[in-house]
Amino acid sequence: MTTIQFSEIKAGAKIVTAQDVQIEMPSKPLRYYRHGWQSWSLAAWTDPVPLPIQKPAFFHAYQTDVVYAREPKPHGSWLGAVEFADGNILLLGALATDTHVFLLQDQLTGKSEAGAVEWFAAYGSESQVFDEYTHQLGIRFGVADKNYAPRVWCSWYSLYTTINETILHQTFDQLGDLPFDVLQVDDGWQQDIGDWQANEKFPSGMAALAEKIKSTGRRAGLWLAPLLVSNSSRLYRDHSDWLLRDEKGGFVSTGYNYWGHDLYALDATHPDAISWLVALLKQVRRWGFDYYKLDFLYAGAMKGGRYKDMPREAAYREALRVMREAMGEGAFFLTCGTPILPALGMCDAIRIGPDVSHEWENYRNECLLQNFSTPGTKNAIRTVVNRLWLKPLIHIDPDVEYFVARENTLEEKHKKQLQDLALICNFKATSDLPQWMTPQERENIRAFLTATPALSKLSRYAYKLDERIVDFSSAVELTKKPTGLAALFGEILGWLGNLKFFVRIIMLMDNASWRKRASRISK
Repeated sequence: MTTIQFSEIKAGAKIVTAQDVQIEMPSKPLRYYRHGWQSWSLAAWTDPVPLPIQKPAFFHAYQTDVVYAREPKPHGSWLGAVEFADGNILLLGALATDTHVFLLQDQLTGKSEAGAVEWFAAYGSESQVFDEYTHQLGIRFGVADKNYAPRVWCSWYSLYTTINETILHQTFDQLGDLPFDVLQVDDGWQQDIGDWQANEKFPSGMAALAEKIKSTGRRAGLWLAPLLVSNSSRLYRDHSDWLLRDEKGGFVSTGYNYWGHDLYALDATHPDAISWLVALLKQVRRWGFDYYKLDFLYAGAMKGGRYKDMPREAAYREALRVMREAMGEGAFFLTCGTPILPALGMCDAIRIGPDVSHEWENYRNECLLQNFSTPGTKNAIRTVVNRLWLKPLIHIDPDVEYFVARENTLEEKHKKQLQDLALICNFKATSDLPQWMTPQERENIRAFLTATPALSKLSRYAYKLDERIVDFSSAVELTKKPTGLAALFGEILGWLGNLKFFVRIIMLMDNASWRKRASRISK
């Protein structure tokens, strides 16, 4: 263990090379910055105490890093920071993948899973220490070309998996002259997770769908989850030797999602799996899609036995490099559900928060289950505003914005918060259907897509957009832990959430509600 004396960094930032490193703090901190592992994992300034382990544990695989999901000490992936009474910040951050930071009483401690790495330590104002850390990351990981920020219409948050050729064609036509650069087709087009060919809902095929999009004057975008493999897929049946294995020889679980099947992780170090990935992404480009939204990418960094023995996040970063190269010249690569640091320099954009939703917060998820990685607008805003320090390195995607009142329970002030956050991120997207837009809502979307406000930061959560001050403080505090009967009910729900049949029932209900929603499009 290498020790950095606080006196050494008080005068200036310090970089050391070590496997494990610790800094003794000069006084008790008031707040702790915990940084989640992947896009949907919580990032927030909280009290310097452990958080309840989020429930249900069944969801840990696709919401957090399962290696540390039950860690009792305050902790985070790659970096951690504390705030003192005078407002100054002490930050300890790795300049490498496969690292973790813990708050241990009066110490910040960093540990590497991959031997000796570089560690960055700094003390000063929040903007000073995060700006310098970002600068050092850029030197080592690279900085994305930020000359082009596409304005995106995405099918997911209106249609979910109920998309079909007819509905999408109607939607593309009715978007008219709204200034979108990309029309992106999301989940629901494929035969299975692992079998990336058009299903029966797209009889004309994917090349024809891309051509339809391009006929409107926009780029064609496509969603895939190429590092996930469903146990119902042909890929699973034919090539189970391409999957990650756990210590007992079983497949590494990556969750059980709304598709209704067990999901496993592709071993992207296996030569044949690499060849398959390259061929898949080249095929997508031949179809005519050059905007790639690759999702559930955390699967590539799960702990497990790989064909090539190497640190798990380093293996994932190499997989991103291979996939990026296969996409070809001029492609735009958005990563989602991705471990954050390994993706820097390997893609154009990173989703930096959980999915938004048509509701502000969900009592079951956020209060009873203490789960702040679930879809929800408050959850999304909280984590995104606490990751804005990444903006100099890469396009940061806060997820979509809402404008339409129909089929949406969000208050206007919460929709406005999403819209303002997108302006700050400079990444604009919506899933609102033109079929449901009023004339005024349509013009509001047009104004949003063309807006380029002057931006200045006033404080941790307050910004100035032109002459307006926007403040996200109402979204950042965590819902308090339940007590009494509510706590008991939360424990019961958490236990039920670990039962596959119960999760399956909830997912069937969600799928039914999506189908009903889609049936109302023409009404």
